[in-house]
Amino acid sequence: MPKSPGKRVAIRPDLKDGECARVSTNWRRQFLDHLAETSNVAASAARAGVCPSRAYKVRREDAEFARQWQAALAEGYLHLEMEVVRRLREGDNKTSGEERFDLANAIRLLAAHRESAGRAGATVRHVSAAEVRASIDRKIEDIRRRIAREKAAAEANGK
Repeated sequence: MPKSPGKRVAIRPDLKDGECARVSTNWRRQFLDHLAETSNVAASAARAGVCPSRAYKVRREDAEFARQWQAALAEGYLHLEMEVVRRLREGDNKTSGEERFDLANAIRLLAAHRESAGRAGATVRHVSAAEVRASIDRKIEDIRRRIAREKAAAEANGK
């Protein structure tokens, strides 16, 4: 059975500037696929043949599309991380021209967006905030126990 195109959202004429007269019924899938590849809303909207304002409005009004948007951004974040790791491993610090790829700024930007990407990943995996906190608490408790064991072992060896 074919998948439905998604919830219909009425778009005001002023949000359609620059769009074709007839928008593809697959624009959402095209938009989300390109968003996962690029993390660029404007470029993804252009690829899908819609205005960014349409994409944002649909995201506000369609919870499933908003969830898919977050999943695409989380995937895009992973792509960006892997690209930076690849460049670090291969010593590839050139862009397609002769300019240098700014690895330091790329790493800073990834760090700045890590929290929102993690939140998006948790949403995609349907993990609640309470479950995330509980997982963090368990990890912290494991670290405390390990430190206590190491401290006890050091004291036992020192006596």
